[in-house]
Amino acid sequence: MEAKMSLIKIIKQLKNEHRATGEQLYQLITNHDEEIGEYLRQQAEEQALAVFGKEIYLRGLIEFSNYCKNDCLYCGIRHSNAKASRYRLTTEEILACCQSGYAAGLRTFVLQGGEDFDFDDDHLTAIIYQLKARYPDCAVTLSAGERSYEQYRQWRQAGVDRYLLRHETALEHHYRRLHPPTLSLAHRLNCLQDLKALGYQVGTGFMVGSPFQQPENLVADLLFIKEFRPQMVGIGPFIPHCDTPFRDFPAGSVPLTLKMLSLLRLLLPMVLLPATTALNTVANNGHQLGIEAGANVIMPNLSPQDVRSKYALYNNKRSYGQEAAEGINLLKKNLATFDRYVAVNRGDYPGDQYE
Repeated sequence: MEAKMSLIKIIKQLKNEHRATGEQLYQLITNHDEEIGEYLRQQAEEQALAVFGKEIYLRGLIEFSNYCKNDCLYCGIRHSNAKASRYRLTTEEILACCQSGYAAGLRTFVLQGGEDFDFDDDHLTAIIYQLKARYPDCAVTLSAGERSYEQYRQWRQAGVDRYLLRHETALEHHYRRLHPPTLSLAHRLNCLQDLKALGYQVGTGFMVGSPFQQPENLVADLLFIKEFRPQMVGIGPFIPHCDTPFRDFPAGSVPLTLKMLSLLRLLLPMVLLPATTALNTVANNGHQLGIEAGANVIMPNLSPQDVRSKYALYNNKRSYGQEAAEGINLLKKNLATFDRYVAVNRGDYPGDQYE
């Protein structure tokens, strides 16, 4: 009973002060008491409701290319996967995706691709200018990997509002076990600092249950994110892909993913926190579970239907029904069953008053 009361005290402090030590986070991550887990979830849900109300922000996801120069060991579109069916969307196809998303009420577009240098700074810049000219009331988020400061600056000047670059793991020795020698954690963290310096709303994140991950890794991830203070954090369970070196590793735990969402919500009350496609892939009601754990964003897929299955970062990725733009009405109905509704606006980061 004394141990349980100690954990409840830590959670109360976390909610009131939005901070915790590494040891306190470790205790919460490694504790499996259902009552404590439910108390943590309730506090995170209350925090999300206090900041965002019952609104859930939607982002229209456009997966513009599955070419990638990198060979990350967990990723289905890694460079050496000869079985991947490669594609690149044309400018016209990307703008058509935006048109359908806008008609469906989406006011944020997320352009995501592998590190495909065919989509260089000039190519993407031209697309961004056209997109912002057609939809000036919309936010544009870009996720195109590690690029130079000048490339990031050019895209920012073209009108990109937000940039997603998951750090994947905050500890160097773990990073090296997930990535090829050509990539380094230090360079990725430098890119994140560049993005922040240029005025982007910055998103980072990590996989829960990735190969070789220990509770200490998750503690380090939380402490890094708290210090970095991103505007967005994307996390989801690791899901293996059959054509990668990690094909035989188990998928990440749904309960642990939900716990990490709750801890992030309490550490960073204002953060934009998706209930990710990966979570909804491994749990049939992943959207609801994520939102009730503190998430407030869902990302329907706007990509052309004939390429969605080709952007396969992991096996069995959901890209239809509530995960797709054509399923938004279904998504709205599902949200209403647990007293949430879709916000028809850009859903910008609300500020730093809790930080």
